[in-house]
Amino acid sequence: MNESEFNTTVDGVLLAIEDALEDQAPDIDMETSGGILTLTFTNGSKVIVNRQTATREIWVAARSGGFHCGLRGDTWTCTTTGETLAALLSRVCTEQAGEPVRISL
Repeated sequence: MNESEFNTTVDGVLLAIEDALEDQAPDIDMETSGGILTLTFTNGSKVIVNRQTATREIWVAARSGGFHCGLRGDTWTCTTTGETLAALLSRVCTEQAGEPVRISL
């Protein structure tokens, strides 16, 4: 995947994350700027999702750690936990929101 394809793909993923959260978690503040999606929870904690063009990965920063997700086939998968990006985000958002958050991409 070349850089342009990667950026277009990640833009779609970030938009899909926002759409999934808007439908079920209206109290999570979302801001996208320059390929970085910042999720801010009512308790002030943040989850940051951003693109890493050089490595063709999506990185997630949360209270529980930093996670790198690479594209395996058609699925973004965390290189350390083996979770899909959707499962990883659901887990870390649930931890930080203090209530269930489910993201499907």
